[in-house]
Amino acid sequence: MSERRSGTSAVQTQAQDNGAAVEDPGTPLAQRLLGANALWTFLILVGLVVFFTIAAPGTFLTQYDVTQIATNAAIYLVLGVGMTFVIITGGIDLSVGSVLILSGVLAAEYVAHHGGYKAGWPTIIVGILISVATGTAWGVLQGFVCAKAKVPPLIVTLGGLGVALGVARIVTTGNDVAGGAPNALVSTLGLGKLFGVIPWLVVVAVVCTVAFGLILAYTRFGRYTYAIGSNAEATRRVGIKVERQLIKVYALSGAMAGIAGVMSLAFFHTTTIAGHSTDNLAVITAVVMGGTSLFGGRGSIVGTVIGVFIPAVLNSGLVIIGVQQYWQDVAVGVVLVFAVYLDQLRRRSRERS
Repeated sequence: MSERRSGTSAVQTQAQDNGAAVEDPGTPLAQRLLGANALWTFLILVGLVVFFTIAAPGTFLTQYDVTQIATNAAIYLVLGVGMTFVIITGGIDLSVGSVLILSGVLAAEYVAHHGGYKAGWPTIIVGILISVATGTAWGVLQGFVCAKAKVPPLIVTLGGLGVALGVARIVTTGNDVAGGAPNALVSTLGLGKLFGVIPWLVVVAVVCTVAFGLILAYTRFGRYTYAIGSNAEATRRVGIKVERQLIKVYALSGAMAGIAGVMSLAFFHTTTIAGHSTDNLAVITAVVMGGTSLFGGRGSIVGTVIGVFIPAVLNSGLVIIGVQQYWQDVAVGVVLVFAVYLDQLRRRSRERS
């Protein structure tokens, strides 16, 4: 027991020496969940809400608008949970959109051949398991190549993006799967609401966010993730199996893509082979805007939640006040560059101090 404690302490000391946010176990939970990096992002989100509320009184932030914003953000939020862990380690996962497609396609193919639209819950559950297992296996494979073969994550996941999408197109001959979204799944997860108020898509996203937010902030798995992003060599020297941890982190990202694949299948009523080409960029944008450092060692799930909702609120608000779609893309891009710039300023400040 004493060896484990001393090992964890050594990891924290090394990480702190490198300016990373590996929190001490005695740190208050709220601070561990949020972190200083997400504070400025939260202020930006509040500012956007205030601006659009004044610019479009009575039409922005209505119950319908809030529901739509949350529903549209749900899939990105699930993907963002896995991406947060990956980026904290100093890695990147460009394949999440394609893995989402592949996972959803394999689940839909199974359902289509076992009842189609009329499939019951036993078949649906097997399809869900296939989707999650596919995403997890893909993540394990990519994590193994990154950790064991020492191929840079950018190259591995860029290749994984193309391969996963290519396999999905081979399986379906380039067409969306007909009969792959059973009515029972669509009417519940896709369109249903808990107590008639909260969409089930949002419920799934909240459960994933809370569960893995606590894991990141409050468990050894989370501390090891931060430590690797801070200084992988120091983490290895205190006896932590860095390669194994990296494989687990990429497996988590893949599993989240598998869950998102089921959510997409239910929400769009079919597979969407051509509909997730920019999901990876949208998710990385949200995670970085939420305060997670592209250099590794810093970030939080709460920050990712805020980062996901900034473009969601921005897009909704700009639509309401009549701004064209092109300007929405410009606004999100500007916010992303500003977020990375602030991250670099904080990093330089830590290095000087």
